[in-house]
Amino acid sequence: MIRKLFIAATAAAILPLGAVAETMKMAVTTSFHNSGLSDILLPEIKADTGLDVQLLVVGTGQALRLGEAGDVDAILVHSRKAEEAFLEAGFGTHRREIMYNDFIIVGPEEDPAGLAGAENITDAMTKMASAEVAFVSRGDDSGTHKKELSLWSGANLDAADFGDWYNAVGAGMGAALNTASGMGGHIMSDRASWLNFGNKAGLAILFERDPVLFNQYAFIPVNPEKHDHVKNDLALKLEDWLVSDAAKSLINDYKINGETLFTFNATK
Repeated sequence: MIRKLFIAATAAAILPLGAVAETMKMAVTTSFHNSGLSDILLPEIKADTGLDVQLLVVGTGQALRLGEAGDVDAILVHSRKAEEAFLEAGFGTHRREIMYNDFIIVGPEEDPAGLAGAENITDAMTKMASAEVAFVSRGDDSGTHKKELSLWSGANLDAADFGDWYNAVGAGMGAALNTASGMGGHIMSDRASWLNFGNKAGLAILFERDPVLFNQYAFIPVNPEKHDHVKNDLALKLEDWLVSDAAKSLINDYKINGETLFTFNATK
């Protein structure tokens, strides 16, 4: 079951005297929230624009469904194929790339499947399946889950055929990482969530830096022609801020232990 977590952003920024905050809803991925970046951006968005952005933190698949239903004004997700299908069906007005990071394979420091010697991500996926090492899958139709399934497929493997070593937990990135930590298993994570994860417990990055693991985040306003109650004007106001120099500085400067979590790549 996809776990829904509603978070009302309570920015500490003080608005000018007499100003009233405008409220909008945005569905975002658990990886975006677990990274800690939302805690950095939301107060600045409120201070600069007066927007009180309330987040619905879910997987990409559920975020798209919330957009289809008109339950949010915009979405920020990371699964391009699904995003393009959302746009083609008329549920979004356009897609704006904002930032990127990458995916990594995390597992026990002793590296039982020998991933350190993998030639590429296809080889890494094959090694894990051949060794049948414990693997935790998000299993929640999120962007991360969709990407993981595509990597198995790219290695001519089908996760539906895997045995008990493969554990689909139907949970967000933080909960899935905790499961992997508890069982000493392997997991595919976005780098930002891993860097901000506090319960590493003997886990380490075992494979990284393959270009295939590129992870783009995009902003999509929900189409007011489908749902006339959505706040398209506020979504566009938020978009203007997300592609601004202020957003660029905050996103690029957000680091944990000296490591950058996201890279801004929005165009004007």
